[in-house]
Amino acid sequence: METVKETPIAPSVKVQSAKKRKLSADHLTAIGFLLPSFLLILIFVYGFICWTGYVSVSSWNSLVPDFSFAGLENYLFLFQDFRFQADLRNTLFFTILFIGLVIVMGILLAILLDQKIKGESIFRNIFFFPMALSFVVTGVVWQWILNPSTGVNLFLKSFGIQPKWYTDTDILAGFKWGSIEFGLPAALFAVVLAAVWQMTGFSLAMYLAGLRGISEEVREAARMDGASEFTIYRKIILPLLRPITVSVIIIMAHISLKIFDLIYAMTGPGANFVTDVPGVYMFETTFRGNMYANGAAIAIIMLLTVAIFIVPYLISSRKGET
Repeated sequence: METVKETPIAPSVKVQSAKKRKLSADHLTAIGFLLPSFLLILIFVYGFICWTGYVSVSSWNSLVPDFSFAGLENYLFLFQDFRFQADLRNTLFFTILFIGLVIVMGILLAILLDQKIKGESIFRNIFFFPMALSFVVTGVVWQWILNPSTGVNLFLKSFGIQPKWYTDTDILAGFKWGSIEFGLPAALFAVVLAAVWQMTGFSLAMYLAGLRGISEEVREAARMDGASEFTIYRKIILPLLRPITVSVIIIMAHISLKIFDLIYAMTGPGANFVTDVPGVYMFETTFRGNMYANGAAIAIIMLLTVAIFIVPYLISSRKGET
């Protein structure tokens, strides 16, 4: 009877098998640590998003729950509503002004700090400090500073200047659109000023890190070719900072489209809703008006507007990694 000889396993195969077993154990450990967070996010983020979407197409607009299907009735009501149309107008102009000023101020301050000036750390800390505050604190402080009868107006009054700030109801370059006057609400300038003051430090940090990451040899080569400092920044530095600009736009758009606490603490909806935003409308509709379906519809619309900015950015980032 023939005996079957066992084929000896090469040492390298044994090492690879051991590594695979060890890797599998590491995978199980990683999954064990990640699973609780994954389940919590799945339930309390995506689960509640689905629940909000379900409520938004129901008839629950009273204290008594009513989950009968209403279709798009709540959404149609909102887009015909004067206040929600004003909210969309305000959000549009607030986002444009906020993002534009944060980028411009961030770039200018970063360029100035990049000149290796004395006391750079002091200036950097001063500009970064507002980021440590919450929007509620910022709103309360700037509400006092820009109060039409106190604050900075006491100084401006001596020059014959008395701006109304966030109490102004004028619409600049306005024209009739739907049931509202479409244009730039003058009262938004006060809110934009407070928001830019707080978030410019973030933009400054991003651009300063980008400038410090650009080799000095690149600038020296451009200078040797006869390029002026303005040309160097316009043709070389700013294009190299484009990825940072995109990141700043995405993050600031995310903040501006869902802003609530700064507006609520500083101005509220404002006269004729000149400083109102969807976040404030959603809060008052849901928790004061007890119109839960309408409030859920506002929340879903806010989610979709944020997703318009975030999702393409995430897709492009994943394509860049592959």
